Amino acid sequence: MKISIFGLGYVGAVTAGCLAEQGHQIIGVDVHEQKVAELNRGEAPVLEPGLDALIWQAHGKGLLRATLDAAEAVAQSDVSLVCVGTPSDHNGALDLSSVQQVTSQIAAALRARPKPHALVYRSTMLPGSTERLVAQFLTDLQADGQLTVVYYPEFLREGSALADFRDPSLVVVGTADGQPVAPNLAPLFGPQAQVVNWRTAELLKYACNAFHATKVAFANEIGRLAKRLDVDAQLVMRLLCQDTRLNLSSYYLRPGNPFGGSCLPKDVAALSQLARESALRLPVLENLLPSNREHLASLLHLITQRASKEVVILGLCFKADTDDLRDSPMVEVAQYLLGRGYTVRIYDPQLNLNRVVGRNKRVIDERLPHLASLLHTDLGSALGQGGLVLAAQKCVAITELARYLTPQHTLLDINGWPELKRLAVRLAVRYEGFCW
Repeated sequence: MKISIFGLGYVGAVTAGCLAEQGHQIIGVDVHEQKVAELNRGEAPVLEPGLDALIWQAHGKGLLRATLDAAEAVAQSDVSLVCVGTPSDHNGALDLSSVQQVTSQIAAALRARPKPHALVYRSTMLPGSTERLVAQFLTDLQADGQLTVVYYPEFLREGSALADFRDPSLVVVGTADGQPVAPNLAPLFGPQAQVVNWRTAELLKYACNAFHATKVAFANEIGRLAKRLDVDAQLVMRLLCQDTRLNLSSYYLRPGNPFGGSCLPKDVAALSQLARESALRLPVLENLLPSNREHLASLLHLITQRASKEVVILGLCFKADTDDLRDSPMVEVAQYLLGRGYTVRIYDPQLNLNRVVGRNKRVIDERLPHLASLLHTDLGSALGQGGLVLAAQKCVAITELARYLTPQHTLLDINGWPELKRLAVRLAVRYEGFCW
């Protein structure tokens, strides 16, 4: 494949070397004469272990050269990869000027010499950027079917970028509608590539980086607190990472309910208080509970926007297969709705009021003293003939729900239940996801 790569910085240079290694014919493009000259001498324009040898080898085989002329590069390639930088503006906003400039150059080159071409963005861009670039520069080229536009985020770590490219842990390709890329373009991304739409691919890159930043900040805060308490933070974190069922796993990384239960809220509060008593500011830890409250407020707002006067809660306890009401978000929801005059019906087969004791019982006595009159043991009577159904937990079989749901119901899926969405489509029931 003949590929032009715009931007010979870190991502562009590594991408150029690795694609040339695969046998592709690469033309690098940059506005800096020095980078172009270095690549044309077979030298890597950035420092990365192993890249010098890779560039030299590709140059020797005639698979890699560079130019200052964007039009020439586009004319002699089938695919253009945009790898230019997107630095922060003075106010923290993303500066897309380099991407816009390159896009304009590619568009002009294709108008001057019309031909089938693929434009692949690798630059890190906020969700919606690809759409805006297409609308601003590429609408006519897309309309005639000659141009394919793809967003292809990079997940390369400086210092191990060649290994990351050769054996990627994640490959995602964004197309306009999330449909597969054309067969002639697919080999560029490899067999592991998962195809989504532009915005999903764009946001994924930011979600990954924000998660990495969160992990670093979290570990550092635990480290500061541990040092103050004369505890070995390195040992604490090594042991934490040994748990791959909960800690280093996908278990909690699912958008949905605010966290609750008998452990997380009280333990986060206690740790934050300990930090304050130790004269330490730990912003990540201190903002976990405010973030959780903000998430609950968002849920309440969505519910009141969508609800008629009837609301059905499927799963009152803080998670499925438990009868624990302590700090359950759904208790907050029920209390909020009742205080505003909504009719609330609750179905939770795990909750037996005769067996609720201790703090669990105090939750009911203090916050939902009339719970017995709201709780239905029969799913049909709980659902009634209509209203907003809050699917907070998977506490009922889909086949049972199918017996009682009607088009007069609206389903709000709070925790992500794929079968529920399919059921809603089949029964013509309105469906909405909380965070999707």
